[in-house]
Amino acid sequence: MTPQWLNTYAPVSHGGEALAALQQRLNNLPADKNSYFHTKAQCWIDAGRAQRDAHDQWGFVEEAIGQAAIITFGLENDTPLSAANPELRTVSTVRPDLWKIVNVIKSDPVTARCPEAQAPLACAEVELMLAGHYAWTRNFSAAEKALPDIQGNLHKSAEAALQCAQPSTPAPAASVAAPAITLRADSAFRFNGSDVAALLPRGKTQLNGVAAALQKAKGIRRLSISGYTDRLGSDAYNQRLSLQRALTVKAYLVKRGVTLPITVTGLGKASPVVECNQTDHVALVQCLAPNRRVEIGFVRNSD
Repeated sequence: MTPQWLNTYAPVSHGGEALAALQQRLNNLPADKNSYFHTKAQCWIDAGRAQRDAHDQWGFVEEAIGQAAIITFGLENDTPLSAANPELRTVSTVRPDLWKIVNVIKSDPVTARCPEAQAPLACAEVELMLAGHYAWTRNFSAAEKALPDIQGNLHKSAEAALQCAQPSTPAPAASVAAPAITLRADSAFRFNGSDVAALLPRGKTQLNGVAAALQKAKGIRRLSISGYTDRLGSDAYNQRLSLQRALTVKAYLVKRGVTLPITVTGLGKASPVVECNQTDHVALVQCLAPNRRVEIGFVRNSD
């Protein structure tokens, strides 16, 4: 072990006692236990305990204690805390696609005022770090097993933010739904792609047109963006892909000046436009193309 390693972890000589002490201090805090930082400290403690019980000797337990301590002490002293995730010695970066979803949800202004979205987001970040630790120790099967819980927490966070974005009181003017615009995923995104880099020229052209039209449109109150996939692939993968594509469309429109409230939903294989039963895989994929889409809905004030 290097001197830097020893200097970092030598003070943490009794991991179980340190975790118990942090848990007690966290429990004594008057802060909202569903807040982002309180939840994140708790998830770090839980991750440290789990790895300690698993006899993890690689240093992650000590790193988890360190992260929980930084947050807990900051909450106790009311000092500013960073929401950025640290680069830890025993953690590799895994699933950058999921980290992109984390960052999109975290950057949404709605999340900042929605504790229900913050709590699952905080735990998803810690769980991704733990999955990265599994990968760092080359325990790839454990990293893979962690993914459903991570995806589930991201889904909870996105759905909670969607609910928080809804107006809490009835709007003074009634609203009516206008016809939606449908972007065919196959022409808007590269195959299996979902981020801005995966947007195809035709997809960008369509979205540029939507953004330009919204600058001139009158009476539109808000937008809803829903992502869909075909029925092929796992439910978890399809939900993640549909949500990421919807989030990408939102980010693209916002970057081009759209300031209307926007709700985003990933619906996976729900609400298929067509039903296909071809036995040839290529023909089946082609037939299912209309189901792979992103729909942009508009809500207008009634006259």
